[in-house]
Amino acid sequence: MALAILLSGGILTPGGLSCRAQIVNRLKVDDAVFQRYAWGRMQQFNPDNLVLADSLYNIGIARANFRYKCLGLSLEFPVRFAQGEYERMDEAVAEIKEMIGDRKDTRSFYFPVIHEYCQFLIHIGRASDAMLEARAMERIAGEERSAAGKMYAHRIVGLIQSYRTNSYLAIQNFTRAADYCKTAKAEQELPNLYILIAQEYIKMKDFENAEHYCVQAERYREFFPSLRIKTLMTRAYLYNAEEDYDTFWDCYDQLMNDPLYRVQTEADSRYGIDVAYLQSKGLFNEALAKADSLGTARDRYELKHGIYAAQRRFEPAYGEISALMSEKDSIYIRVQNEDMAILDAEMNNAQLRQDAERLKAQNQMTIMLGFLVMFAIAFMAILLSQWQLRQNLEEMRKKNTQMLASRRAFQKAMEAKESENDYKIKILQNRTTNRLTGHEDYLDY
Repeated sequence: MALAILLSGGILTPGGLSCRAQIVNRLKVDDAVFQRYAWGRMQQFNPDNLVLADSLYNIGIARANFRYKCLGLSLEFPVRFAQGEYERMDEAVAEIKEMIGDRKDTRSFYFPVIHEYCQFLIHIGRASDAMLEARAMERIAGEERSAAGKMYAHRIVGLIQSYRTNSYLAIQNFTRAADYCKTAKAEQELPNLYILIAQEYIKMKDFENAEHYCVQAERYREFFPSLRIKTLMTRAYLYNAEEDYDTFWDCYDQLMNDPLYRVQTEADSRYGIDVAYLQSKGLFNEALAKADSLGTARDRYELKHGIYAAQRRFEPAYGEISALMSEKDSIYIRVQNEDMAILDAEMNNAQLRQDAERLKAQNQMTIMLGFLVMFAIAFMAILLSQWQLRQNLEEMRKKNTQMLASRRAFQKAMEAKESENDYKIKILQNRTTNRLTGHEDYLDY
């Protein structure tokens, strides 16, 4: 998308140009069909694209080929956006998403198409829808380890932060997107990101960094001629903010003389630059009339406030700034509600993840306790068995000791008895000898 409103004191740029720096045959259709599609992409807001879109869609039906149908629908929804037919735009994108589904071979088409759709959503104030699309894209990119997908997701978040006037967070996300861009070797997207970063620095009145990123983007002009419009518009923002009106007028003239300017940029962007030009020339009434042509109320209030302030017409300037503050308050409340809805969804998902982790931990603990109990029971059984074995062995040792003692006592008794018998035998033998020899044994007396 291309909303870029220039003011005498600053710039409001919630998005960037939607025309791609390089048109790639991402769905790998035949060359003849792709050339027709590429021409349509070069003038994506042209109402004639609806005829071309229907033609490509019908080719897809005739060939039973969803790729041609996707090309036709992707040409249709930018025109639907430009004409304010947002329901038709949503339907076209929904059909693209349904046809692509979970096909991983079409991711290189899915990511840029959804990114462009999110730019339009942000422009019409549906930042929460864009954020949900970005989260879904980031999840898919994470699952498939797609650096390109992460690049587009962070770029969308950067645009949302820019819409919310959080330039610092916008720059952070655009910078991360540029890092993923380099990882994915999708250098054709780098100049677009540099331009977006430059626009945020202009809003912060950091003109030195803005100039630096303009130069970085212009390094690619030789390879991507369509960058001319983007870089000229960004430099127009910069020179107008710096009040370098001679250079600003030169950029404006170059834009007016470029045939691609009208077909590559959305109407509010052109009106914004026209208002800044007329105001810089002192044509305040013409600038007010042109400001009334803008489709976005917030942009109208901001531009008209700047014009009245430059004229020192303080009463109408106060009325415009009051209306602007009221609009910003309503946007802030809406954004807060969006943030709460997103936060609530994330908290619910986080709670589910925590419950799952807790259940997993409980199961692991239960299994561990089961093993510990089984081990303890087995260990106690082993200890009891060993204790019982020791008791049995001790009892057997006692019995053996007692039996051994009894045997020894019996043996001693036997030995004593045997000694006594030997003594008696000797006495009998002596008596027998004495009788035979006639000697008497005095002991018998």
